[in-house]
Amino acid sequence: MDSSKPAFEPNAILRGAQLTVVGAHRALQNPNLFTSDHYRQAVAAVFAGLAIRIIIAIPTVGIRIFIWFLGFFINLKGSTWDNDLIDGLHFLEHSVLQVPFFLMTMMRYITPTLDNMFMESLEWVDRTYVQKHRSDDPKGLRAMYYPNLRMYQAGTPQDPAGKKSPMDAFIIVLTRFARRGGISLAVYACSFFPYIGKFVLPAASFYTFNKAVGLQPAVVIFGTSIFLPKRYLVTFLQTYFSSRTLMRELLVPYFHRVHFTPAQKKAWFKDREGVLFGFAFAFTTMTKIPLVGVLIYGVAEASTAYLVTKITDPPPPPSEEKEFIESQVHWKNKHEFMRLPLAAIDALNVKHDEDKNKTGVPSYPGRKFT
Repeated sequence: MDSSKPAFEPNAILRGAQLTVVGAHRALQNPNLFTSDHYRQAVAAVFAGLAIRIIIAIPTVGIRIFIWFLGFFINLKGSTWDNDLIDGLHFLEHSVLQVPFFLMTMMRYITPTLDNMFMESLEWVDRTYVQKHRSDDPKGLRAMYYPNLRMYQAGTPQDPAGKKSPMDAFIIVLTRFARRGGISLAVYACSFFPYIGKFVLPAASFYTFNKAVGLQPAVVIFGTSIFLPKRYLVTFLQTYFSSRTLMRELLVPYFHRVHFTPAQKKAWFKDREGVLFGFAFAFTTMTKIPLVGVLIYGVAEASTAYLVTKITDPPPPPSEEKEFIESQVHWKNKHEFMRLPLAAIDALNVKHDEDKNKTGVPSYPGRKFT
């Protein structure tokens, strides 16, 4: 891997966005996603989305009622503070604390549907791959992803052995989101300080993007953000963080089974950061659509199965998990994949006859174009 080239580059983000389209198209072709069980889950998701909207609306409705009650005692016709208060609360819920996104994410720990959807989609990707290459020499085809991955022991990111109860996992995730929400709220509140407040959000953006894209782009973002309205800057930052969070959540079924250490997992994400952001960005935007957003989340999970086959190698049997993980920390065919034309994005065939382990699974990816 050429470490001198940043992972968060425009070409990588664009390739991730392309994988969003191709992956969603591939996932929606799977007839198993439209079984009676998934129809029930889809209906449940719509009702869950409606419940989420109602829960979020409760504070705003309560304040509207309170302001209406004040109207009997105070003349509000010439004032705008009441509308500003309601708009500010709405913005705080949806753009600062990201309450709808948080509640949709928590559905993963209530029902195993998303995990099942990922694995079913992975099986579908394997079958589609074999069908597309049915006229090729079978010895030249890549190994399958689904058969071996389904044998890996599934746990949780916090508990790979699967010993914690769902409630324990729920509390851990809730704590993590509460901490992130607290930090977001604190930064947003500091932006109202006199004199220094207007530099808080630009400084936060500089700190964030300096680590992701480097010093010079971060300086440009900092200089530009000083002149942006606060609302747009908050939306920009939260979209970035939400995309990263969504991508990590979508990859939970994979990391439930392939148990990277925290350091290995951090390096894994770092090496693929641009592609992952590009993939998650469109889905992040669509999940904010009322009611439909919950269904989009399911499509995103199914599409992630296709993404995994492009940025990882096929897994060997679980007995070789440790060696496999070490080989996956860095994305070895990254630059080959980036150079592929869009028409050939689905034609990367992972196989190296001269460098494969005893199980027949390649220890590093090569390429074959059809």
